[in-house]
Amino acid sequence: MLKFCIISTLWLSLILIFQGLLLDMQPGVRVSMPTAATLGLFCRGCLSRVRGLPSRSFSSLPRQMSRWNSQETCGPLPPQENPRVLITGGLGQLGVGLAQILRKQYGTENVILSDIKKPPPHVISNGPFVYADVLDYKHLRELIVNNRITWLVHYSALLSAVGEANVALARKINITGLHNVLDLALENCLRLFVPSTIGAFGPSSPRDPAPDLCVQRPRTIYGVSKVHGELMGEYLHHKYGLDFRCLRYPGVISVNTPPGGGTTDYAVQIFHDALSTGHHECYLRPDTRLPMMHISDCHRATVEFMQAPECQLSLRTYNIAAMSFTPEEVAQEIRKHLPHLKVTYNPDSVRQTIADSWPVRFDDSNARRDWGWAPAFGLEELVSDMLRSIREKRTNEGLPVS
Repeated sequence: MLKFCIISTLWLSLILIFQGLLLDMQPGVRVSMPTAATLGLFCRGCLSRVRGLPSRSFSSLPRQMSRWNSQETCGPLPPQENPRVLITGGLGQLGVGLAQILRKQYGTENVILSDIKKPPPHVISNGPFVYADVLDYKHLRELIVNNRITWLVHYSALLSAVGEANVALARKINITGLHNVLDLALENCLRLFVPSTIGAFGPSSPRDPAPDLCVQRPRTIYGVSKVHGELMGEYLHHKYGLDFRCLRYPGVISVNTPPGGGTTDYAVQIFHDALSTGHHECYLRPDTRLPMMHISDCHRATVEFMQAPECQLSLRTYNIAAMSFTPEEVAQEIRKHLPHLKVTYNPDSVRQTIADSWPVRFDDSNARRDWGWAPAFGLEELVSDMLRSIREKRTNEGLPVS
């Protein structure tokens, strides 16, 4: 009798999975996943072994660690196993620069930049670029599978001020797009990086400094979506072994991309104004102190974090810090190079309210201890580099320099 029951159970399990595979080939037909006990008879490895099963939902899948996210992976990748990287939202402030760094390390063809916008000629000439809408799950899945992607860097998002002006769109891109990426990373055993932000904190959070773990009650859709992403990634890591990694970026200051609707954008615009007109109108109060970082430090932190063996990580989301300054402090440092700079202050109520709810400083001691994070740029170095780079850029473009 016992032998008969065992044989019957095995046959039933086979029939359930076989039916599911058949139904999955029929358009529009969806069935529930087999139970964990049944699936466990046939799947003892990564979720990618069962990605042909008829559901994109991960909630019922008993997932083991893949070779990319095994807790035993405590060394650098072997040379023959360079990652295949896809960067979403790649034409924003961070994607192009990160792609250049990763291509130097892993090979040009191994790093694919993507966005929904038309890329400029220099982006096309520097390496692979594809159209990718993070809201189009099927197409994104095809890109990952066809290009054998192993690392996914998810930069697609609407920033703080722009998000407040269009909450519905921000919710769609920042949350629905994130869930598509989480599903695909889980399904294909990807190492997934999703940046978070200073905006993930709120007025009830400790502000000086803000630790990695504390109360987070942001008051922008951008911040809410980022906290959601942090928690979902951590949940999927602990439940299914997803190799999720997240850094809370401070305000990032760079030359090559224009301000994109963030609350810290004044710290980019002030350099352009200083060299073009000699006058900057700031939308924040002169004493508004916020954490900031040079883009080179931001890229380096991201690469070092992605390369860090899992056994070194005590958290899935880390603060990273470099400096903290006010609009008046950065203006004073610029005046050491350009004494004529005039700054007027006309606080914008929306951005000022957002800035007042954010931390004054980040505590990044865990990142420094766990994987050796250390910034290279302070305020003095940042100002010198930004003025030199913008002056050079304007000269090359035939624009006047004040």
